[in-house]
Amino acid sequence: MNGASREALAAARERLDALTDSTSVDAAQLADELAAVTALLDREAGLRRVLTDPAQPAEAKAELVQRLIGGQVSGPTADLVTGLARSRWSQPRDLVDALEELADIADLTAAEKLGTLDDVEDELFRFGRIVASDPALRAALTDRSASTAAKAELVHRLLGGRAKPVTERLVTRLVTAPRGRSLEAGLESLSKLAAERRDRLVATVTSAVPLSEAQKRRLGDALAKLYGRRMHLNLDVDPEVIGGIRVQVGDEVINGSLADRLDDAARRMAS
Repeated sequence: MNGASREALAAARERLDALTDSTSVDAAQLADELAAVTALLDREAGLRRVLTDPAQPAEAKAELVQRLIGGQVSGPTADLVTGLARSRWSQPRDLVDALEELADIADLTAAEKLGTLDDVEDELFRFGRIVASDPALRAALTDRSASTAAKAELVHRLLGGRAKPVTERLVTRLVTAPRGRSLEAGLESLSKLAAERRDRLVATVTSAVPLSEAQKRRLGDALAKLYGRRMHLNLDVDPEVIGGIRVQVGDEVINGSLADRLDDAARRMAS
């Protein structure tokens, strides 16, 4: 997003935080209702255009939202969507993207309130690794000919009882309504949103053997000092990493693996 849409989303995220700070607001219910409105606007291109038309008065658009969803969703959801309708958007799709992101943030906030946000982050990462290593599973989850119900049932068989309910809800929404995103891109986006809930960066750490708790603490402290922000570690094991570790933070790679050092030495010798 850029321009007006970025500003509108930032304002909506602030309103969402204010709503979910209240103990009377059910963040999980808010997430489900925002996801339902996302699906509605994703289907109805005409409605999407009306709600983002800068020529339409903001109050008229807000009243339209209230007529459409006022009696079908909770007050906090209606207020949040009404605020989105009053905002200015660079293009119609941005409104739907914003709603989708707000739904995901609401679910992650629910996990945070339950003290399970770290678990959700880890589960999203592990699920991504499982999908990446199993082409048949990825094909089943992204099969356009498969019904929404079938995909939801597959996710439930994979995660039901094995992962936190928030993780299952997030993955189910991503798989059943990808909205043009790849599964990998969607999971990465969810991981970033989860890290943002605690103002943390995400570091993907690959090592030849699992790291001990002490090693994880030392590495997390070192990376936090280096980047000036708290760091969430997504841990992966790859036997081909002969020694040391490989750390990726965003697009930056901190490579300390022995295998890569040997490759560098070989390249220097060859040159």
